Amino acid sequence: MSQPIVQLKGVQKTYDGEHLVVRDLNLDIAKGEFLTMLGPSGSGKTTTLMMLAGFETATHGEIFLDGKPINRLAPEARNIGMVFQSYALFPHMSVAENVAFPLTVRRTRKADIAARVERALGMVGLKGFGERRPAQLSGGQQQRVAVARALVFEPKLVLMDEPLSALDKQLREQMQYEIKQLHHRHGLTVVYVTHDQGEALTMSDRIAVFDAGVIQQLDTPGRLYEHPANAFVAGFIGENNKLAGTVQRRDGQWCDVRLADGSQVRAQAVEAGDTGAATLLSLRPERVLLNPAPGACDVLADAQVQDVTYLGDHLRLRVLAFGDQPIVMKLPNAARERAVAEGDAIRLGWRAQDCHALRAPA
Repeated sequence: MSQPIVQLKGVQKTYDGEHLVVRDLNLDIAKGEFLTMLGPSGSGKTTTLMMLAGFETATHGEIFLDGKPINRLAPEARNIGMVFQSYALFPHMSVAENVAFPLTVRRTRKADIAARVERALGMVGLKGFGERRPAQLSGGQQQRVAVARALVFEPKLVLMDEPLSALDKQLREQMQYEIKQLHHRHGLTVVYVTHDQGEALTMSDRIAVFDAGVIQQLDTPGRLYEHPANAFVAGFIGENNKLAGTVQRRDGQWCDVRLADGSQVRAQAVEAGDTGAATLLSLRPERVLLNPAPGACDVLADAQVQDVTYLGDHLRLRVLAFGDQPIVMKLPNAARERAVAEGDAIRLGWRAQDCHALRAPA
């Protein structure tokens, strides 16, 4: 990473002096990066964003923007654009007046305001909408106005707090694409908060997965999904099979795990303990193969199909294996020609490299 534009060093936040909402957070964000803070409610992601914006004060630690400490700067002095979940548009103002508002409070010359507002509206595809009121716009158009307002004063950093959560699925996906295109075209540095894992995987250069005020893993979308660092990340990012067992043997990056029914499974020892330690195997449904060809898999088992769900582009199978252990499989729609039905006896398998042994939660 080049010199980061944002740095959080040892940042903590508590509201009552006892319970830490954010714990010893250290995070660097590169210029031009799209970084998403992802996690469940109460994980600390939104509090971290609010500290960056200046609406919350860090209890401990320092936040830097472009190399300068900003802890004691008011929000309006930080040169940061903000897009809220609720849009926060002024209903009595026109679209142009809403977008111009950050320039007005910064005492920008009137001669410059009109041109900058027009440019910002053009960036979000709303040229010609300047005279309308927010109530005359659709939800997606209102969100574009909020984005234009955040960009009009050319901030060093743009913060987005669950900006698409109020939109329906189709419009949300369209806006995901549009925001990502804005990021690419204009080299924006974006910090985005969401609890929607699909949104995070779609839009981000890197994702910081939060839980209990701590970043559990900071990585690219592909590595988060394919190589989760612990059981929380494996369970939070995408659908995941979890098989409880005990480590029987460690061999470098590999381990053998004994399951409850006595079966022994080979897996990558990502976060597995020593011999005898309880572990949790993480296996993505799409990595489980149906009736695999000889030699295609390191792990094989007999199973019985409990139900089959048609989901358009794929089939979702729930099967029982390893002594009534439920396992979910996802098969491409082309696999329908193999005619899998409830009650069928099947053979399933997977490669050892697709199965990750993680520390079992306490």
